[in-house]
Amino acid sequence: MTVPRNTLLNAAYDYLRAAIIEGSLTPGSRVTVRPLSEQLGLSPTPIKAALAALQREGFLVAVPHRGYFVPEATTDDLLELYELREALDGIAARRAAGAPDHDRIAAQLGHLLEKQRKAIEANNLHSYGELDLAFHRLIWEGSGNRRLIPIAENLIAQVRLGNRLSARAPGRLPVAIDEHEAILEAIRKGDPRAAERHIRRHVHEAGQALQRYLEVRSAADEPQQP
Repeated sequence: MTVPRNTLLNAAYDYLRAAIIEGSLTPGSRVTVRPLSEQLGLSPTPIKAALAALQREGFLVAVPHRGYFVPEATTDDLLELYELREALDGIAARRAAGAPDHDRIAAQLGHLLEKQRKAIEANNLHSYGELDLAFHRLIWEGSGNRRLIPIAENLIAQVRLGNRLSARAPGRLPVAIDEHEAILEAIRKGDPRAAERHIRRHVHEAGQALQRYLEVRSAADEPQQP
């Protein structure tokens, strides 16, 4: 039986996207067709189509005459993503707070928030990062906007690095938890304006914390003058 072409394309796409997000394909890595074709047991056609799709979505960059590379995100790149997140999360939180089942959404957010607190107590930044993404994803899904979700899913993958780095900023995590609590309470009360205001402030502050962290790290990496 012949496997549908779309199924092969999806298999190649899912594998490559996960490898980029999880870091097994590191920033700056060149991604070429032949090794992937041999590794996945697929013909070059679905591999090429998957690479082109990932390039359109920002997960790869195409360099003329050299091929595809995993992008190395600059501070400006990450801040642009946070700017988009601020707008997107604002829309989602406003709609989630105004949804008929906003109390159910708030209850689920509350469970995630408790898990976040436990992750911080255990100093488990990886677990906290995954829970933070789950918290925001739940709000996106709770918005009821079907067109928002695929955009959000693409964006959520690209900001994973930023989430992990901003969490390392000194003093950021306790503040982030307080901000999550404010968002949760606004959704629980069914207050769309407050929910949007709190989540936009939260995302903005996360971006600022990321910028400060990267600036300090960059300064520390600079060679000292004799």
